[in-house]
Amino acid sequence: MDFQENTMQSELRDLTRKFAQKEILPLVEQDEHDERFRPEIIRKLGELGLTGIPVPEEYGGAGLGYQEYIATIEELAAVSVSYAISVAVTGLPQVILNLFGNEAQKKKYIPKLAQGEAIGAFGLSEASSGSDAGSMRTTARREGDSYILNGTKLWITQGDIAETLIVMARTGGPGPKGVSAFIVEKGMPGFSCGKREKKMGCSISHTMELIFQNVRVPAANLIGSEGDGFKVAMTALDSGRVTIGASALGVARGALEVAIRHAREREQFGKPIAEFQGVSFMLADMAVALDAARLLVQRAAWLKDNGLPFSTQAAMAKLFATDMAMKVTTDAVQVLGGSGYTQDFPAERYMREAKVLQIVEGTNQIQRLILGRSLTS
Repeated sequence: MDFQENTMQSELRDLTRKFAQKEILPLVEQDEHDERFRPEIIRKLGELGLTGIPVPEEYGGAGLGYQEYIATIEELAAVSVSYAISVAVTGLPQVILNLFGNEAQKKKYIPKLAQGEAIGAFGLSEASSGSDAGSMRTTARREGDSYILNGTKLWITQGDIAETLIVMARTGGPGPKGVSAFIVEKGMPGFSCGKREKKMGCSISHTMELIFQNVRVPAANLIGSEGDGFKVAMTALDSGRVTIGASALGVARGALEVAIRHAREREQFGKPIAEFQGVSFMLADMAVALDAARLLVQRAAWLKDNGLPFSTQAAMAKLFATDMAMKVTTDAVQVLGGSGYTQDFPAERYMREAKVLQIVEGTNQIQRLILGRSLTS
């Protein structure tokens, strides 16, 4: 593994950073307050080639790897975790269809997602099946050339604006083997959104309840075969954990930069507070933790890009990086003192954004369960 970014990775990082600073940063605080998502941000990212990085060029993607992908996600998250998650979630249908879809499905759905012309979503969780995904109750019953979907999904990122959704539903008996995966399109009769969650952070990114009432989905929209859904979902989550790890790097780095800047500028007892050990040691620990997390995320991305098993490493990266982000952002608030607890500075927003990363794509308790089983089985 090469620890030096190649030219393409550096160029993508610089391109994304400049875009985020110019197009997102001036709007992010007000838009978080107003819970306003701007689809034009995704379209512009698509025009720059940043919304389909890990999918083949023949389907409208950049034909690159996850090492390039995580550089982009980190730079977005350093300004707005909401938009980093939006790009990552729009990437999930692309990854799923590229791995499991047939040629007709790939040609129909991937290009618009990859080019930022459409937004994607991933419908797995339900009220009774979050961590226990195999216990889902949404059903899909075969009827001629269609499947009839009935049920409810919860906590679905950008479910209200997504044009293409990958939805898991039960076609067979209980447990994971009875789950199948379907492509659902916005506007299908019987498909609607319920409540939008009121969240403590990442409010630009809407989190929705999805309702399926006798939604007729063409049989051609079944991904793979009946019973493949759980495998599809778990494979997607492995990839998603790498991007969530990258999001954690971004939010932690953003918070650290705010803390360093404040420590240099804020004076007490006649000198910058950065010169006090109590502050400088905190900054040092924050930097070390961030760098350690970066290595874990980079390793998981490298393994995926090289076609090697990466599920365990993705769980490690997601677990460590998101716990790190929570600690680093909390410490950033502490470095800023009273200012850190106000909305005049972004430290408190970073802290609230970091929290959700410990929950999405499998809680960190689930990551520990996965890792414990891998060590003892």
